[in-house]
Amino acid sequence: MAHATKIRRTQDDTHPDTWRAALSEFISTLIFVFAASGSTVAVKNHTVDAPTALLTVAVANAFALVVAVSVSTNVSGGYVNPAVTFAAFVSGNLTWLRCIIFWIAQILGSVIACLLLKFTSGGQRIPVYGLSRGMKVGNAVALEMVMTFGLVYAVYATTVDPRSRGKSLGAIAPIVIGFIVGANTLVGGPFDGASMNPAASFGPALVGWSWENHWVYWVGPLVGGGLAGFFYELLFVRYNRHTP
Repeated sequence: MAHATKIRRTQDDTHPDTWRAALSEFISTLIFVFAASGSTVAVKNHTVDAPTALLTVAVANAFALVVAVSVSTNVSGGYVNPAVTFAAFVSGNLTWLRCIIFWIAQILGSVIACLLLKFTSGGQRIPVYGLSRGMKVGNAVALEMVMTFGLVYAVYATTVDPRSRGKSLGAIAPIVIGFIVGANTLVGGPFDGASMNPAASFGPALVGWSWENHWVYWVGPLVGGGLAGFFYELLFVRYNRHTP
């Protein structure tokens, strides 16, 4: 794997496999966002009490992410999230160019998913991520940081850590990742929608052209995810390599 400090184009970045991986990220992000955002459309257009609506969205997010990660892991690594991609970059597991290519693919996947959702739902409004009444911007940033830290930590522990490869833990990694997203949605959903994924926030915002506090859903996840990737790599992966 290329180290993050090597800020240059590499043969790996221009290899056709990079573009196949980007296509995989595009498709898997589309699959995830279509189901995740679709669940919010469904609950908002039916008379559903708040606890049931929250549970529905959390389950849809968890199930969709399990599938999205599973179908893309062998081709692209199963990032499906710019925050996870950024964490791989800052920890030295992804080059800067491949990071940007994956970001573009993930964002496009989210936008196309929302356009398809709007079309197939007969023009229904796609709900955007937003702060609940009384929720302060600073609290929302911190919440997104904490939730995304937990998500990326789970990703690293089950997929990036070399000790997880070839073990049963690696086989259930997508389920573990889906579970933490579902759990965080139950916790953070009532406060700010619990995005943890800048691409998943960008698609609905662009299609609905609603940008209020949108930066929260970039800063929080990128900082939280970046910290998780950096510290897990430093404390548990690199330290283990140098420990007899």
